[in-house]
Order: sequence, then structure tokens, then C-alpha cells
Amino acid sequence: MKNIIFGPIPSRRFGKSLGIDLSPTIKQCNFDCVYCELKPAKPKTNYREILPVSEILQAVREGLSEYSDIDVLTVTANGEPTLYPYLQELVEGLDTLKGDTRLLILSNASTIDRPEVRRALLRFDTVKLSLDCATPRCFKRIDRPVASIDLEAIQKGMIDFRRDYRGALIVEILVVEGINDKAEEIEALNRYLLRLKPDRIDLGTIDRPPAYSVRPVTYKKLRELSFLFEATLPVHITSRQDIGNIIPSSYTDEEILHTLAKRPLTPEDIRLLFDQKSKDRLKKLLDEGEIGVLKNNGVNFYIST
Repeated sequence: MKNIIFGPIPSRRFGKSLGIDLSPTIKQCNFDCVYCELKPAKPKTNYREILPVSEILQAVREGLSEYSDIDVLTVTANGEPTLYPYLQELVEGLDTLKGDTRLLILSNASTIDRPEVRRALLRFDTVKLSLDCATPRCFKRIDRPVASIDLEAIQKGMIDFRRDYRGALIVEILVVEGINDKAEEIEALNRYLLRLKPDRIDLGTIDRPPAYSVRPVTYKKLRELSFLFEATLPVHITSRQDIGNIIPSSYTDEEILHTLAKRPLTPEDIRLLFDQKSKDRLKKLLDEGEIGVLKNNGVNFYIST
């Protein structure tokens, strides 16, 4: 029962998280993503090994009694958690246990077109969905789904879910060198995300050994790609891969204001990109009210006011 629960794990964005693994012994997923940290496996349409809801809830009950200061319960899996056939019953049970603890699920969005899955997801405080590509060819190359999964159905399902959902919707994009790091792929994502209007977009790259021979992009590349999104979209660069060769730059007041108008930056971005004099200028602009700080689902962004 212990392997159902993992952590607690500290997170800058979500606080202290206790993980719930719905498939702790084997990989059960309808994707075989090239960047997955788990070993390659033929994608499945459904779970073959299914834990009883009662067993999962008992493990959570024990975890919460052992760790009383948990901020968030994170539902995940060695695979895709929304393939778990009793997700609605499970989330109802978690609601009775969690108290003030928030519920988060990490999903690849593959089943979001199913009404019963959307109903279950509505019970979560935060839903984080993956969307690495907005074009079918790129989607098949990077996520390697079972043949029955259709990208257009996923996109429509996400729009339908967004319309009804009152919690925090986060979209995660993981960039792989040579696949979805091209301008046309980011522009397709941009057009779709402007329709979806998520609360936050996490833009990252590979940071663990992948299942296949693929490579991450650099932080510099991620930053370049972030500028291809509309400034109204809340893009947050999550990966700090290959940042050792970045030399902090000097920014004038005007350049700082222009940059923040184009793309809000996090304190971590400022630490990496600004030299000390530029950091001092930013603080002065902040004190004078020329720029402000917007907190968006656990992440602070400097913005032009």
C-alpha cells in the first residue's frame, strides 16, 4: 500500500505535495511519449491492473495522518491517471478526506473528450493538462498515442472543459529538439491557446533521461519560443536546462518596460538574465509603480503596469 503514496515533494508552484500513484507497479498509458522518463512501452487504451478505490483512499488516509502539513494531493500515475476506471468515485472519496488540502491531477489530456472524464476533473482544484503540439503530425511524432486518439477531439474536449471548469487550468508544453521547437508549431499552439485561455502555460523541456534518443532545447531557445506566444498568454518557462552559458545582460529602463510589455518575467528569469545594475533599475521601477508583480497560480510575474 505504501507505494501508492509518494513524497511529500516541495514545489515552488503548488507547495508541499503528497503524490497518489494510480498505477504504482507498471506503466499503463495510452501514449508512449519520446521524452517519457519511464521505459518505452506499447500504449494501452485501458488499465489492465486496477487498484480498488478503497485501497487508494486508505493509503491517502494514512499519508495525511503521517504528514499533517500537506498543501496539495497530486493524482498521477505510471502512465495516464484518467484511464483509471473509477476516477469519479475516487475523487469523491478524496473530497471527504482532504479537508483544506487542494486536489491536483496531472494528465496528458488524451481522454478529455469523454464527458465522464470531464465530470470527474471538475472536482479537482487544479487540473494540469499536457499539450505538446497543436498539429496532428507533430502530435503523433512526440506523444506516440494509440491509433484511436484524435488530436482534434482532445482540443475540442479541452475547450468544453474550460467552459465549465472553475478551478485553475494549467497547460504544460514540453519542447523536444527538432520536433516541436519550430516557429510554425509554436504559432499553432498560440492560436489554440488563445481560444482555450488557460490560467497558466508551463513551457519546459526534457530534464530527466528520456525513453528515446531525443534531446532537450536550451533555456535560451525556450525563451526565444516564449516570445512567439501572444503577450496576453501567461507563459512560464519551467526548465533551466543548459543555462551555464548565459551571461546576464544590461537593460535600460525603457528596455525593461518594453520586455515586460512583450513577455512578463519571473524572479528566476530576472536572476538569470539581468546584471546587477539592471536588477537595481527593475527595483526602482517597481518602487515607482512603473511595473508590478502579478501572482498567477503560485508563480510571480513582473509585468508592465
